[in-house]
Amino acid sequence: MGLLTLKEDRPTPKSVYNWRVYTCATVASFAACLIGYESAFFGTTLALPSFTKEFDFETYDSNSLALLKQNIVSVYQAGAFFGSLAAYATSYYLGRRFSLIFFNVIFAIGCIMQLACTGDKGLGLIIGGRVLGGFGVGGCSNMTPIYISELSPPAVRGRLVGLYELGWQMGGLVGFWINYGVNTTLEPSHSQWLIPFAVQLIPSGMLFIGLIFIPESPRWLLSKGRREQALKILCWIRQLEPDHPYLLEELSYIDHDLESYQREIGSGFWKPFKTLKDSNVRWRFILGGLLFVFQNGSGINAINYYSPTVFKSIGIQGTNTAFLTTGIFGVVKTTLTFVWLLWLIDHLGRRTLLIAGSIGGSLCMWFIGAYIKISKPEDTQANDKLSSAGIAAIFFFYLWTAFYTPSWNGTPWVVNSEMFNQNTRSLGQASASANNWFWNFIIARFTEQMFNSMGYGVYFFFASLMIISSFFVILCVPETKSIPLECMDRLFAVKPVWRAHGVLMEELAQEEVIRSADSGERKSAEEDALQVDGGDTKGSSV
Repeated sequence: MGLLTLKEDRPTPKSVYNWRVYTCATVASFAACLIGYESAFFGTTLALPSFTKEFDFETYDSNSLALLKQNIVSVYQAGAFFGSLAAYATSYYLGRRFSLIFFNVIFAIGCIMQLACTGDKGLGLIIGGRVLGGFGVGGCSNMTPIYISELSPPAVRGRLVGLYELGWQMGGLVGFWINYGVNTTLEPSHSQWLIPFAVQLIPSGMLFIGLIFIPESPRWLLSKGRREQALKILCWIRQLEPDHPYLLEELSYIDHDLESYQREIGSGFWKPFKTLKDSNVRWRFILGGLLFVFQNGSGINAINYYSPTVFKSIGIQGTNTAFLTTGIFGVVKTTLTFVWLLWLIDHLGRRTLLIAGSIGGSLCMWFIGAYIKISKPEDTQANDKLSSAGIAAIFFFYLWTAFYTPSWNGTPWVVNSEMFNQNTRSLGQASASANNWFWNFIIARFTEQMFNSMGYGVYFFFASLMIISSFFVILCVPETKSIPLECMDRLFAVKPVWRAHGVLMEELAQEEVIRSADSGERKSAEEDALQVDGGDTKGSSV
């Protein structure tokens, strides 16, 4: 198979893989740019000398300062938790596109509040602005994967939802480097630390402009009975005529899915909650939440939010050196996200990536923790150079990044965007996003205190959770690549889990053969009928 060769669930016209579907996914992924930037820049801003001086951080003792930092960081995750739940309501009533517009506006208001903050006014505006910004981010984190997955052909769905993760990493890359840039090029001042806050409005503005031009999800429109509008958008995004067999087949899948759930559950805001009585559906909600438990249990958000603290624990000294090391971490993540997006996610599949990331990442964390326990780098002087063991620890940190990024970084979002049916997709994604932000909050709220009290034990803690997550994936997570969204119920009904994908893909292939044979028989019968009619007409004229 070539780099961009696709495994299709059924024969697909090449026109389906067109610029329109990629453009819509890219525009929606601007939401991820603002999420990634917001998650990355703030940790280093808290260490920026001009910021710490303006807000008198030197007047706090170590425990009080750790508590203050944790509170400032974690209110963002708390807001995101409630925003991700609120997105279920806006998605139901407003749709995917208008929900993104709504939450983006809330995010922008929060950014403006933060820009109005000064040392004299205290941190209140920053804290309040981060709550609103988090609320907007939480809603966007719910809506974006759903919107993209509902537009995507199955063979490139992982790649297109992966654009969301790529946007997250590109925003994060800028966020990791922004404070290194202002710290090395500008004198310490109010304007110096204000620049990183102002940059938040750039991806927000790009998202707002882009949302003016992209369409609503046709699946959502069909669920609301707006069939004519849905068909028009689906034809536009697939670049096919309304009577094309591929389009008719896709519509039949969606219609069958909607009719099934209308019959079994019914439509309405509260109706999807009834699906929780079904153990198959209930398990998917639990599975989505556990994926984010283990994603956060890898340690990634401890690094994102408190990177100077993390690198100091390894032995990195100096503000600029810590910022530089953090920036390189961002470059590694972004580069590997491209590899994950273009090849790994739709070729190796979700399960293989998650298992490899868990095992490899765990081994790296064990090494880093052991290095800190034995070498005690926190006891070194500021002008001491790293030992060879310290350099090895830095290497293993970046190796951990290489294992984590193409596995647990974005794959849980892809799986959650795929595995729910039409009636439960918004509710399921709301549950998954809320779980993500809840565990983000836990990490953000307690990381500084964990490092103060546990030291090297923090790395052993994350290493243990990563190795546990490998068994979780092997036993509980089915492969979802190339499976049509409307067939996810069938996928999760197949046991054992590790064979489900192969069994269902074989069934779909057999069904396609039967459909093709039936279509050929009908076509042959129609041709025979036409020949007979033509013969009768000729005979009567004679």
